[in-house]
Amino acid sequence: MPTKVVENAAIAVIEEIEGRIYVIRGQRVMLDSDLGEVYGVTTKRLKEQVRRNISRFPKDFVFELDLEETRHLESLRSQNATLDELRRGKYSKYGAFAFTEHGAVMLASVLNSRTAVEASIIVVRAFVQMRSVLALHKYLAKRVDKLTKVAIDHDN
Repeated sequence: MPTKVVENAAIAVIEEIEGRIYVIRGQRVMLDSDLGEVYGVTTKRLKEQVRRNISRFPKDFVFELDLEETRHLESLRSQNATLDELRRGKYSKYGAFAFTEHGAVMLASVLNSRTAVEASIIVVRAFVQMRSVLALHKYLAKRVDKLTKVAIDHDN
């Protein structure tokens, strides 16, 4: 496969994962259901492994959302939910786990599958890319502020 095609595919996957990174309680996180999908495991198995290895997951790696926060996020993610889907249990009855970048990496080591390890590399790259984009936005905002002050001084 040509290198350009592979690079474009990797960028597309990273961008898709970036779309699954949320800011919750002031931290950039991914939800258990999204990480389960990316790592190729069910959310139930993922949570099981976290609980079995709880000493590997301090509060700055993972935290549990309350049911209201979880349902709010689910409603944002799926505006087309029907009452029937809600009754069948498509939506959580329990709070979701929110994993920081470090928690996502630790999760891959706990799941210990080749898919999880490979996917964790992509997840980390998505977090890093998002961090660099946010840093660029902050830099540009500072530059705009500085230019605005210069323009105001010049007008005066």
